[in-house]
Amino acid sequence: MKILVMNGPNLNLLGTREPDVYGRQTLADIMTALQQYGRSKKVEVEWFQSNDEGALVTRVGESRGRFDGLILNPAAYTHTSIALRDALQAVAVPCVEVHLSNIYAREPFRHTSLTAAACVGQICGFGAMGYQLALDALVAYIKTAGDK
Repeated sequence: MKILVMNGPNLNLLGTREPDVYGRQTLADIMTALQQYGRSKKVEVEWFQSNDEGALVTRVGESRGRFDGLILNPAAYTHTSIALRDALQAVAVPCVEVHLSNIYAREPFRHTSLTAAACVGQICGFGAMGYQLALDALVAYIKTAGDK
């Protein structure tokens, strides 16, 4: 099984950006740990980060036929990107949305996710562990979908 993890704007600043909200691990630290975790589950994990909405939309569009599933942390695009939502719906590759912080316990403008409805589920508020939870949930979903 092959999973693509996509990370949106400013996640390249993890480790130094608001560590009280996002923790002190860098994105590379989190993704390396996730790749190791994936290997232990016999899942190949590829990851990508961009501050550019168009680059994320392009990667989603290229995912069909290349990946069994997606994990997406759209970051600020969660609340603004109809383009990402449309791309997720168009490719029909199962996706789990993940957030390091609990977006529902933060500012009111963060309480609305435009992308979540195009995903099979959403995990938020568990810090870096959320990526592993998302991987486990996505793999289980894909295996269950294959049984139908």
